Amino acid sequence: MSIVQEFDLSHLDRLLRRFASPPQALNLDTRLPELLQAMQADHLDLLPLPGQGHTLQRWQTLARVAGCDLALAKLYEGHTDALAILAECGAAHHAGDGLWGVWAAEPPDARVQVVAREGERVRLQGRKAWCSGALQIDRALVTAWEGDQQQLVAIELSHPSQRIQADHWQAVGMATTCSVEIEFDNSDGLAIGSPGQYLARPGFWHGGAGIAACWYGAAEALADYLREHCRKPRPDPHADAHLGAVDAALYGARAALRECAGWIDRNPSADASFEVRRTRAQVEHAVEQVMQHVGHALGATPYCRSGHFARLAADLPVYLRQSHAERDLAELGRQSSTLPAGGWQL
Repeated sequence: MSIVQEFDLSHLDRLLRRFASPPQALNLDTRLPELLQAMQADHLDLLPLPGQGHTLQRWQTLARVAGCDLALAKLYEGHTDALAILAECGAAHHAGDGLWGVWAAEPPDARVQVVAREGERVRLQGRKAWCSGALQIDRALVTAWEGDQQQLVAIELSHPSQRIQADHWQAVGMATTCSVEIEFDNSDGLAIGSPGQYLARPGFWHGGAGIAACWYGAAEALADYLREHCRKPRPDPHADAHLGAVDAALYGARAALRECAGWIDRNPSADASFEVRRTRAQVEHAVEQVMQHVGHALGATPYCRSGHFARLAADLPVYLRQSHAERDLAELGRQSSTLPAGGWQL
């Protein structure tokens, strides 16, 4: 696997338009694996690595995919994040073929343990929750515990010792990604990187900002519906006011993402937690404003008559909850309190 540092967005746009146009759009949910495989075949999954001078281009690509379909973006972001993690952990040679995911949720009632190890080969026991896309991908990186240390492990989803439980997934928004639970029973895995490396590496926070780029891309696509409405010759001053608010919100979020990407490229090995938390908060707030203003301006019509709009409007609130809301803001506030006086000056 060779991660590229230059990337042709126009090629990606053409592929997305082809799959998102009728009649394909009517069956986009069932065609997600096919679309992902087509993107992989054209090497459109080999994004520039974060922190190597092209972080913004990486995020622009994620935003483009999210603007097409958020279920697609969820799977695509997970796959491309997995490739970046493998590269950062010196394990890119394990990437192979097929589609990847990254499952690192650690609820207290669902933990996976490393119960045996022989070199890089490990055995896993326990339950992993929030396994997005498990029914559509081939491999995943999962967090497991070996004693009191967290270890990243690569698994093959075809292994017979793993049992998928999908009955808890009742979502309407992001329904297609089907975040299932997986039971491991002395299941094979391959240790990736050193214990604790997954959370300690700089790329952990780089990936968190990539998710915010997906939020932004979906909000931008919703905003385009309002902009098209406001281009009609019949005056609609209320819609114009909503569009003005949307423009201001997106402008601020875009500026935050661009500044954060530049900071990461200038400081690729530094702890980016503060910059990324700040950027995610800015984007989350902007996206919530966009959803409200677009809905108020356009009413029920696009929710009921546009499949693309309706999917984005249903999926985005669920995807946005990858933010931890006030918990993230509280930590951002704690970090902000340590800034020197004048830290907010223009």
